[in-house]
Amino acid sequence: MGKLSNQEVLQKLTTRFGEQISIPVEPFGLLTFETGKENISEVLSFLKNDETLKFNYLTDITAVHYPEKELSIAVVYHLHSLSNNVRVRIKVFLESENPQIPTATSLWNGANWMERETYDFFGVNFIGHPDLRRILNVDDMTVFPMRKEYPLEDPNRVDKRDYFFGR
Repeated sequence: MGKLSNQEVLQKLTTRFGEQISIPVEPFGLLTFETGKENISEVLSFLKNDETLKFNYLTDITAVHYPEKELSIAVVYHLHSLSNNVRVRIKVFLESENPQIPTATSLWNGANWMERETYDFFGVNFIGHPDLRRILNVDDMTVFPMRKEYPLEDPNRVDKRDYFFGR
């Protein structure tokens, strides 16, 4: 049970996908890279099924909202190769108006609820998902609560004025 290095994983990815893999970094030793939504299914399948890599465990699927960016929704995948004891993070950036990405449920059954949660909180539509509906919020909710679209506090509240705190 040998450990692969991040450089070996990145080398196999760039050999296979070339320019479709971009901005590789290693924050805190975790290999992180970006790809496009049109490539994500193929990249995930390659990482899972490659005889050397064996990223057979999907740790998490989530999203992050960056309201200042043009492609403001980032869908983030965390994969773990149990036999090689190495992890990777994959980011796919989407537009905030009707964000869509292919589902990973064909590769991992556990992706089902992770994608439902990401849909519920960020509004990401996973194309091909067998049962994409809200999982934690009420069904008739019309907003996605983890998006940073609304101010955190009411600007008209008078009890939050600086002069109450000696500023």
